Amino acid sequence: MQRIVDLSTDGLHVAVHRGFLTVSKDRAELGRIALDDIGGVIAHAHGLTWSNVAFTRLSERAVPIVLCAANHAPVACVWPLDGNHLQGARLNAQVDTSRPLAKRLWRDIVVAKIKMQGAVLASIGAEAGGFDLLARKVRSGDPDNVEAQAARRYWPALMGAEFRRDQAGHGANALLNYGYTVLRATVSRAICAAGLHPSIGLHHTNRGNSFALADDLMEPYRPIVDRAVYNLVRNGCAEVSSEAKTALAALTTLDLAAPHGMSPLHVHATRLAQQLAAVFTREGENLDLPIPPDALILSALARREDAT
Repeated sequence: MQRIVDLSTDGLHVAVHRGFLTVSKDRAELGRIALDDIGGVIAHAHGLTWSNVAFTRLSERAVPIVLCAANHAPVACVWPLDGNHLQGARLNAQVDTSRPLAKRLWRDIVVAKIKMQGAVLASIGAEAGGFDLLARKVRSGDPDNVEAQAARRYWPALMGAEFRRDQAGHGANALLNYGYTVLRATVSRAICAAGLHPSIGLHHTNRGNSFALADDLMEPYRPIVDRAVYNLVRNGCAEVSSEAKTALAALTTLDLAAPHGMSPLHVHATRLAQQLAAVFTREGENLDLPIPPDALILSALARREDAT
């Protein structure tokens, strides 16, 4: 199972020893994990030090290292330069992708996201009937910005009328930041392993965004994080605690259904990136986007066994 390594304790030193990533403090080893078991590294502590070998060994395995600010939002990422023997051809195909194709793919992604949002709202007993209608309204490239229309209905229904999504915020916003960072790391690793570049997006095109393609592909998974954060907040979690981090990182192992079968989220993301590469090189046509889990599964996300 691919694991997310979270470095949140100040003053840690990260190194590599005999195929393991080691974490120590004041020369005492605190833990280790096999390099081949790592799906991403998230660093948001003060005073971290690294060996150069740690960066190179992780990059050789296409493992992204995400550097975060105090609000748990990513500010930089270390990408591998050579993650796939087909990388050159796939990168060229990615760069040369036609706008009509990119718009069609973005439409499909937005439809999957809106359907997932509707399922999340239905799972908390909120009115979600309009989301199927919104999903049917999405056209190629989403010129009517149906995604934003759905968001304006979604957040108040999920988090309350007073909630505002704020990347610099605390509480639920900080929890969302952390959950999305886990998703970015997971999806970015899948993108690099597929021989694609995460900064060349289908829809997100901000020149300063190194996560553009990762931000595109993670959209259908975002509502899963939202539902988990909803559960955490309802259970009294008001900050990004160790327990919350563990619960949000565990979402990468959630089994998701898709047209071609069931698989954990991190495996689904890997397959999705490979399918996208095939579409770019004209070896495939469609993306195997996730089907929303049922209400019972969504209701159980990030809940402790003793929670009511």
